[in-house]
Amino acid sequence: MDEFALIRRAQDGDDRAARQLFETYQLRTFRLAFGLLGDEDDAEEVAQDALTYALLNIYRYDAGLSSFSTWLHTITVSRARDKRRRKILPSISLAQWLGLGNQIRDYTPGPEAHLMRSETEGGLDAALNQLSPKLREAIVLRFYADCTYKEMGEIMGCSLNTARSRLRLAIEKLRARLGEEQYRWLATESIR
Repeated sequence: MDEFALIRRAQDGDDRAARQLFETYQLRTFRLAFGLLGDEDDAEEVAQDALTYALLNIYRYDAGLSSFSTWLHTITVSRARDKRRRKILPSISLAQWLGLGNQIRDYTPGPEAHLMRSETEGGLDAALNQLSPKLREAIVLRFYADCTYKEMGEIMGCSLNTARSRLRLAIEKLRARLGEEQYRWLATESIR
């Protein structure tokens, strides 16, 4: 069944359709929340809250304004921002986040590759922890959620040009903090 028909059925009160949408988006929503918050328990709470809100208010969804996933991502980012405001959270290692369901591929196994990966991921941790929440959101939405700039702008509540600028600035800051060699390795290995 196509997603549009499923959404229509859920909007008409079909509990099975709503449950199917929940199951379809549960893992994606959790991963997005985890990437933004860095804590499994908080991410689970935010994902559950975002999905519950979306499905209880599915009658508010308008396919003419955005895709369902963009609408749900917007809700999830908003809930994650609220959670972050209520609680100061430690930032998460992108490597750790990628390890949950998004395994980093190791094309050159061995102790040297392992050492280089550890050093790079440690540098990436430090660099990501220094980014502002808005810049981190841009990185997570673009490289994890694979959002377009337009979708990023809708989700972050900014223009398409601002979304581009935030991502460009985040990448520049990562490149400056990591150094060119580590950044090139990261671009080819970690963010695929």
